[in-house]
Amino acid sequence: MTKIYISLGSNIERERHTRAGVKALRECFGELELSSVYESEAVGFDGDAFYNMVIACEVDEEVHSVNRKLREIEDANGRERTGPKFSSRTLDLDLLLYDDLILNENGLKLPREEILHNAFVLWPLAEIAPQRVHPEVGKSYAELWQAFDRSRENLKPIHFDFA
Repeated sequence: MTKIYISLGSNIERERHTRAGVKALRECFGELELSSVYESEAVGFDGDAFYNMVIACEVDEEVHSVNRKLREIEDANGRERTGPKFSSRTLDLDLLLYDDLILNENGLKLPREEILHNAFVLWPLAEIAPQRVHPEVGKSYAELWQAFDRSRENLKPIHFDFA
């Protein structure tokens, strides 16, 4: 089994799509480990605030198959792909880590660069995988979060009930 980490984000009907994304991931992959949900400002464009979180699970599928399933879940939740890269979205699911695989092929780069650059990815990842080590930089996610410049993004945990 392979441990994967997925970031989930939504800023269009964000509560509904966050719930729908977690439900679909559970149906697709089984048992999930969920971070807290965080609210963050849009990054790279002017738009409504996002809900973000990181989800971990184990899979027995190859990396491209997992990535395809994430795209299918996004599409089933109304993800629009015709606009600019940085834009509002119903559901954004990004494969952050596939065990310790380092990969850059067919538009898939692992580990995702956003881990090191965005608080809305690093904080929830450090929450659920604090001792896990980034395969390229050799530091734990807790260490990376501790050293992160938190003044760049306004990010706060929110109460979110998945029941």
